[in-house]
Amino acid sequence: MDEKAAVIAAIKRLTQENGVVPGRARFIGETGFPQYLFEGKIWANWSDAVREAGYEPNGLNPRRHSDDELMEHLALLTRKIGCFPTTAQMRMERRQNNDFFAVNVITQRLGGRAAILLKLREFIARTTEFADVAALIPEVPDEHQRVVELPEDDADDPQPVPGYVYLFRSGKFHKIGRSNHHGRRAYEIALQLPEKLEVVHTIETDDAVGIERYWHQRFEGRRRNGEWFQLTKADVAAFKRRRAFM
Repeated sequence: MDEKAAVIAAIKRLTQENGVVPGRARFIGETGFPQYLFEGKIWANWSDAVREAGYEPNGLNPRRHSDDELMEHLALLTRKIGCFPTTAQMRMERRQNNDFFAVNVITQRLGGRAAILLKLREFIARTTEFADVAALIPEVPDEHQRVVELPEDDADDPQPVPGYVYLFRSGKFHKIGRSNHHGRRAYEIALQLPEKLEVVHTIETDDAVGIERYWHQRFEGRRRNGEWFQLTKADVAAFKRRRAFM
């Protein structure tokens, strides 16, 4: 296979595996192809190489699957093995079944485990052919289903709620939430987690709802699921600099 055909084949492979066309830097890093191929030897630039492979630069795979297609494959696998699949079981299914989606495609499109479970339950509820699978889907902890709504009378003028806004850490993820008793909340959450929970910092405030919302919006780009975020050291340091908001 010549260089041109090899590059096109690699672009197609990475796009299929990840559900998105790779950028030039990522492509070079993952394949080892030299940059000069896209800057004068075969193509004038990376965009030309991507277009020749059949994609639009920085675009999604043209064969973009709907969420329902992802759900259908997950429901079929759940029925096949008799339980909701683990990440390892999904990867094994992918190796054995080319029609099944790569795990990173599923998580990028649907979110973390709790989000996937909620969406799968909703899909099964409106798809009668998978009614038997409903009993195989585990319950999602209330923590991931909680929706906070203000009473209608107070919707336009909510009263500040005093309490604490906390930053917890479990594994590589951080949780930002609020409570009127952060110690008890840490204990409740720790019971649900497989890894040790660390209390990183708490902020005492007379407006826990507003301050929690502030940090959620500030780190929105790092949100992974619900109130869980993948923060950098700088993000954590910024949170820890705040002792109180009164």
